[in-house]
Amino acid sequence: MKIAFFSTQPYDRLFFERENAAGKFAYQFYETHLGPHIVRAVEGVDVVCVFVNDKVNREVISVLAQKGVRLIALRCAGFNNVDLAAAKEYGIAVCRVPAYSPEAVAEHTVAMLLTLNRKTHKAYNRVREQNFSLNGLLGFNLHGRTVGVVGTGKIGKAFCRIMRGFGCRLLAFDLYHDDELVKEGLHYVSLDELYREADILSLHCPLTEDNRHLLNKASLEQMKDGVIVLNTSRGALIDTVAVIDALKSRKLGGLAIDVYEQEEKVFFRDLSDTVIKDDTLQRLMSFPNVLITAHQAFFTDEALGQIARTTLANVEKGLQQQVREDDPAFRFSR
Repeated sequence: MKIAFFSTQPYDRLFFERENAAGKFAYQFYETHLGPHIVRAVEGVDVVCVFVNDKVNREVISVLAQKGVRLIALRCAGFNNVDLAAAKEYGIAVCRVPAYSPEAVAEHTVAMLLTLNRKTHKAYNRVREQNFSLNGLLGFNLHGRTVGVVGTGKIGKAFCRIMRGFGCRLLAFDLYHDDELVKEGLHYVSLDELYREADILSLHCPLTEDNRHLLNKASLEQMKDGVIVLNTSRGALIDTVAVIDALKSRKLGGLAIDVYEQEEKVFFRDLSDTVIKDDTLQRLMSFPNVLITAHQAFFTDEALGQIARTTLANVEKGLQQQVREDDPAFRFSR
C-alpha cells in the first residue's frame, strides 16, 4: 500500500515511520501542501494523506482520480478542506481521524486561557529582565465565572470537565446534547443566551458552511463587555475583521486562538527572517490582550501516536473495503 503524504513536517515522518515498523506501507513525503500546483506530481500511489491546510477541491480530486488514487486520508478530525461531493462523484473514499486525543486540545485551550488571564508569558519575560513589578499583570479568578462552550463533542466535553474543576458555571450550545455532561451540571442553552451569559466563550465545533463566521459583528455585540474568546477549532469560525473591531472597542477583553482564517499562508513555517504580508494577522498580533499559537493544540506525543495509528488503520480498512456502516472515520463522507 503506497501513501503520499502532504504538508509533511519532521514529526509526521517520525510517528508514521514508527507505526510502520513491519514495512506494510510505502511512503512518499512532500513538504508542500496538496493543491492544484502539485497534484500532477502524484504517481503510483493508492492513498494521499493530507492535513488541515491542504486544498482537496474538485480540481485536485479529478486529477487524483485520473492518477488511480483510491483513498484520501485526513490525519485530522476536520474535513472542511475536502470537497466530499466531488470525492463521491469520482469514487474516491475519504476518511479522517475523528478522535485522537481530545484531552490534548482541551488542555491547550485551558493553558491559553490561563496564560491570557494571568499574563504568565509577560511575567516570565519581565523576571528574566530583573523586573519584578506586578503592575499590568492583574487577572481574575476563574472560580465562579460562566464559561460558554460551543460544541460538546469529545474535545468540548474534555474542556467542560476541566473547567468544572475550576468551579466554573458551564453553559453550552450543541445540536446534540450530552447526557453525562448534563448530569455533571452543564446546562444547554440557545446561542443567543450563551452569548449574553458567558464571561469566557470557547469554540469546539467543526467548521461547516452553516457556521462560517459564527462569531461576527452581530454575535459579538450580544456578548458581555470584556468577554474572553478562545478558539482551538477552525479559524473561519471567527470573522477576524469583526474581532479586531471588538478588540479596539474593548468589547473583547481578550482573544486566544490556535487557528486563524488564513493560517495556511503562515502556520507550520519558520518566517522569522521574512516580512509577513498578512496585515490582518499583524494587526491581531499587535494587541496586548491577544494570544496566538500556531495550530499547536493537538501537538502531544499521545495525540501524534494515535493519529498515525488511526490513519494507517483507516487506510487498511478503506483499501480492503472492510468499513462498517457505523465507522465514524468514514461515515461523514457518505
